[in-house]
Amino acid sequence: MLYHWAFLLLDRIDAERAHRLAIAALKTGLIGGDRRPDPAILAQTVFGLAFPNPVGLAAGFDKDGEVYRQTLGLGFGFVELGSVTPKPQPGNPRPRLFRLTADRAVINRMGFNNQGMVAMAARLQGRDRARGIVGVNLGKNKDQADAAADYTAGTAALGPLADYLVINVSSPNTPGLRALQSRDALAALIAAVLEARARLARRPPLLLKIAPDLTDADRQDIADVALASGLDGLIVSNTTLARPAGLDPRFAQEAGGLSGRPLFQPATEILRDLYRRTGGKLPIIGVGGIASAADAYAKIRAGASLVQVYSALVFEGPGLVQRIKDGLAALLARDGFANIADAVGADHR
Repeated sequence: MLYHWAFLLLDRIDAERAHRLAIAALKTGLIGGDRRPDPAILAQTVFGLAFPNPVGLAAGFDKDGEVYRQTLGLGFGFVELGSVTPKPQPGNPRPRLFRLTADRAVINRMGFNNQGMVAMAARLQGRDRARGIVGVNLGKNKDQADAAADYTAGTAALGPLADYLVINVSSPNTPGLRALQSRDALAALIAAVLEARARLARRPPLLLKIAPDLTDADRQDIADVALASGLDGLIVSNTTLARPAGLDPRFAQEAGGLSGRPLFQPATEILRDLYRRTGGKLPIIGVGGIASAADAYAKIRAGASLVQVYSALVFEGPGLVQRIKDGLAALLARDGFANIADAVGADHR
């Protein structure tokens, strides 16, 4: 109820400014944590990491690792920082973030605005890993022609500090980035990053985040490359360039990636398809349009081992995390599952 009234005020403020206010509120402790223990039915081990619950915070909220301790304290099972690039960059001109409140959607063209990997590494130094799982989403600088050089630099700098790493080749807001999802380019990029990871004393799991705007051939290429390369998992999916009918006409034609409720069905279908194409051999993090326990459960049954939220938090507030966890536990028990891992891919059986 408190967040409902707060949102009425925040909705009148520029979306990017409201986001910075949320970061500030977390830093100062104005947004409290949730210390209730997670239901045991939600705990599982995925790519070698023990997750207390499957609900994560997607990349994009905490681009620079400013508040990962506080967001873990909201009850997330894990948080993902970034996208972070080797050099700081300002991103695209403002305005670049738009709330479509009636559609429960967001359009962004941020352009990997971040303080760079050195600043993030400084914030991650000495963190207590026992306090929660922290992943880092890697991107490339806009002016870098050699994409592999940036992803390997990020791996070298942040791999020792992260619990897992993500190769993000799916943002629509960096020119040419999505072209790296083609078979040959993707295979070469993953090989380079895996080689950089092999030089680390501690080798975190490596995931690939893909776009929802893929042809059938694209999906098969990604599945083939992912299985052959030695990747540890996939994240499905990033924002979409599609504009479904009925979106708020004031913002529908804004350039950038669309997230939130309109993305749920297409992102879930891509997830279901990639699970089938990979034979369930690669763990998948399902993201895109999750706003309830039922949404999260649908992703899990379609093949997701873990899920992530972001856009729905804008409209629902931090209490959404606990509501999803409580609802998931109830849905799993209703359907006779002893543990969440047993429900992964249930729709395919």
